[in-house]
Amino acid sequence: MNSAIDNSFELLSRLKTLGYDNASRDPWWWPASGSFEVVVGAILTQNANWERVERSLENLRNEDLLDPERLAEYPAVSLEALIRPSGFHKAKGRNLRDLSRKMLESFGSFAAFCENVDRQWLLECRGVGPETADAILNYACYREAFVVDSYTARLLVALGYELTGYDAVQEWMLGGLEGKSPLLFPTLSTAQCYARAHGMVVEYCKVNRRGREIDVFALLGKS
Repeated sequence: MNSAIDNSFELLSRLKTLGYDNASRDPWWWPASGSFEVVVGAILTQNANWERVERSLENLRNEDLLDPERLAEYPAVSLEALIRPSGFHKAKGRNLRDLSRKMLESFGSFAAFCENVDRQWLLECRGVGPETADAILNYACYREAFVVDSYTARLLVALGYELTGYDAVQEWMLGGLEGKSPLLFPTLSTAQCYARAHGMVVEYCKVNRRGREIDVFALLGKS
């Protein structure tokens, strides 16, 4: 397999040079990083575009529900109505309430959750897969977890890589960054480097997609 980009460090360096590091959005790229809102957003964004998720988050914010204690006890039907813009509102409402309750039962608070939760605990929660778990760990808990998503997978396909499954894509991204995170973002922790790196991939793919395909001409220096 031949590709003009040999590893993830080269890919991410090009994305940064091209101006896709959108730090103005949030220092960790995901809006409201380090908060329970990230946990909620990570569930709501499943099979939904972010614009719809923002509408749901605004509805929840207006009802003061971006808090595990309040969300855990909020009536199911009322919650489903608030998050309807994100789609799959019944399943997502159930998963949000269940996760909030389990968080409080296991850790007592969101702060303790961030300090003590691990990936396996998250994966045992209903409605939480690897991408959602890593998003929560990285963007809510500030852990060294690298998120990959459908954009990442499609970008690598467009670059000529044949990788199957979440773990393989994540391994490719982490492999090229090993020991090189300080070269990409000299002032950031490894965890924040991972956050901004994933953000650059998403920002590029949103701008350069053609349906489900990703245009890589900008990355390859072609027009």
